[in-house]
Amino acid sequence: MDNKIFKTLDYRKILNKCADFTQTTMGKQAVDDLEPVTQLESVELLLQATDEAYTVDRLKGTPSFAGITDITDALKRARIGGALNPHELLFVSNMTYGSRRIKRFVASVHDEQEVNILFTLSDGISEQKPMEDAIRSCIDDTSEVMDTASSELAQIRRELRTGEARIREKLDSMIRSSTVSKMLQDQLVTIRGDHFVIPVKAEHRSYFGGIVHDQSGSGATLFIEPEAIMNMNNKLRELRMKEEREIEVILQKLTALVGDQSELLGIDIGLVGELDFIFAKARLAHVMKASMPKMNNDRYLKLKKGRHPLIPLEQVVPIDVELGNEHTSIIVTGPNTGGKTVTLKTIGLLSLMAMSGLFIPAEEGSQLCVFDAIYADIGDEQSIEQNLSTFSSHMTNIIRILKQMTPQSLVLLDEVGAGTDPAEGSALAISILEHMHRSGCRMVATTHYSELKAYAYERKGIINASMEFDVNTLSPTYRLLIGVPGRSNAFAIAERLGLQESILDYARGEVKEDDMRVEHMIASLEENRLGAENEREHAEQLRQEMEQLRTLHQRELEKLEQQRDKLVEKAEFEALVIIDKARTEAEKIISELRELAQAEGAAVKEHKLIAIRKQLEEAEPKLRKKGPGKMQSKAPRAIEAGDEVRVYSLNQKGHVVELTGSKEALVQMGIMKMKVSLDDLELLSSSQSENKQKQRNVTTLNRTRDEHIRSELDLRGSNLEEALLEVDRFIDEAFLGNLTMVYIIHGKGTGILRTGMQEYLRKHKHVKSYRLGNYGEGGNGVTVAELK
Repeated sequence: MDNKIFKTLDYRKILNKCADFTQTTMGKQAVDDLEPVTQLESVELLLQATDEAYTVDRLKGTPSFAGITDITDALKRARIGGALNPHELLFVSNMTYGSRRIKRFVASVHDEQEVNILFTLSDGISEQKPMEDAIRSCIDDTSEVMDTASSELAQIRRELRTGEARIREKLDSMIRSSTVSKMLQDQLVTIRGDHFVIPVKAEHRSYFGGIVHDQSGSGATLFIEPEAIMNMNNKLRELRMKEEREIEVILQKLTALVGDQSELLGIDIGLVGELDFIFAKARLAHVMKASMPKMNNDRYLKLKKGRHPLIPLEQVVPIDVELGNEHTSIIVTGPNTGGKTVTLKTIGLLSLMAMSGLFIPAEEGSQLCVFDAIYADIGDEQSIEQNLSTFSSHMTNIIRILKQMTPQSLVLLDEVGAGTDPAEGSALAISILEHMHRSGCRMVATTHYSELKAYAYERKGIINASMEFDVNTLSPTYRLLIGVPGRSNAFAIAERLGLQESILDYARGEVKEDDMRVEHMIASLEENRLGAENEREHAEQLRQEMEQLRTLHQRELEKLEQQRDKLVEKAEFEALVIIDKARTEAEKIISELRELAQAEGAAVKEHKLIAIRKQLEEAEPKLRKKGPGKMQSKAPRAIEAGDEVRVYSLNQKGHVVELTGSKEALVQMGIMKMKVSLDDLELLSSSQSENKQKQRNVTTLNRTRDEHIRSELDLRGSNLEEALLEVDRFIDEAFLGNLTMVYIIHGKGTGILRTGMQEYLRKHKHVKSYRLGNYGEGGNGVTVAELK
């Protein structure tokens, strides 16, 4: 897209506002490089990323990018083998730590609210904890290499401290001497060029020998390294050289670690910068009170209460614009300083912002098109250097636009045809607008020419618009009125300012009758518009009253729902009482079953088990359901003669006597026989299953441990209430099966299921003890219970 449009529509000023919200140099660079995108899918992804960051900022705030700096240059040097200094290594460590912190932040938000684009970006950040720890173990927060960086460095620095202490001790003993103290300017030990020295009066230089390392400005004081400590100072100098070599070795090793990961770190820098850039767009949207527009490729544009983002919120007048549906071009007329140019810039700038993935300052539901280019001829661009007049400058721009525009372009023209003879200018303007309109592009133009009002009125697909002007206050309201051409208001303004009536009458007489009819028509349209607006305001008032009533009814409904919830809670409590009573009865039945098992030598007949289980089922509480359930229709079953069935329509049981067709059967219900559709029958038991049941009834089955009893129960995916019911049933079966140890699998998770289940086992009468699983048994995800 032509960079000239960015300057014309103040696009870079919006980017500067966005850059103010970035926290890193990478994010700021991403804002500086931002340009509109001309592919719909790409624009939608950019807006979706901004929307996700907007949601995160609203719920959790913007993550901190503090401490993250651009380490690109350091990575380049590390990649080619150059050693990094401690400051650069510390920057690398801070960057990896900050990146990991942001990655955790986005992941935690993604667990609560899906932010797929942000999560994908942050998930691409590499884990560099080992390298970060290695740097941190060697370099402190002040960028100094620590003693712990290596054992060799620690030893050298111990020797340095010991040597320095000995030198100080030697010098202290010298300056405390009464003989020497008289020769010193001050009784202190100082350092000059890594050498310990004492301040000696110049006249006593020969007494000390040694080396003069410095002198005072007056020359009265010499800073001398006494001969007595020269060997000790030389030793220190050698140790410092060893220290420097050891530090170089340490830095080289750390640099090698960075060089090995330089490619991944380079990717991390880009991802962090992209995340910073996206969150900056979200913060800009919050400040501008902007919303996400819906994008399309249909050359359709609809702004609802659109605001120019560079005009203060308390001063800007929102506009409503629709372009590309019933009309593809708009011609705006009205007085100067009425807001026509601002309207053009608002439409163009908001389109550029949306195509760049930025939210726009407009109400929800606004729609914008992804144009292949936006062209604008706005303002007085006359060039003294090129010897171009205002008209020539406009024509030069329009000619360029005519050559480059396509049906997918948006064209904005300010004062088209101005700067020349009105008759020729209006004719030329109509011709230019007609050519652009036929090309299929979307166009908004402003003008003063009254001829263009008639052209827009007669031409299909073009609509008039105007900027409202308040004659009473002699000032524009800056409101855009679609469908109403602008009036000059010259006579009304002159009359309000006190011009003589005779002069006004003479002027009115000079106006052509056709022009007067047009003005009267416009006045009539404006009067009708004002009436329609009053009606709309009245309708809006009624709507608000209805909304208030709806809110009141909603509150009453919520109140009723709360009362219902209380009743349901009370019913649930009563149900728990019933369940406790049923559980007591079940314990009694199980106790009888246990005694029966012991009496028969742990070989219980199957029919006895069935009888006792029937008692247990009868003790189960019958809870009321919330509403009558609708009978589910079932597909026709393979029903045969002799089957026991239920007739849905009569809610009666019976037996099938014979099949009378492919879809009917003769059913015996008591003393009555009737033909019934197979779709109306439910198979309760087949004649074959009855024969098998009879065989089972005459065969004694002994329940053995391997046949039916399970030794483990998997509760993963269950809630606590469901799990406790399953555990109770499972332990009863295991106890009856003479099992001594069972395994209950609950998983690790949050620990709620494990804690609640173990609390239940602690109180269970059949449980002797319990413990968590050992290695190989499932660890903390399994509880092993020993039964009595």
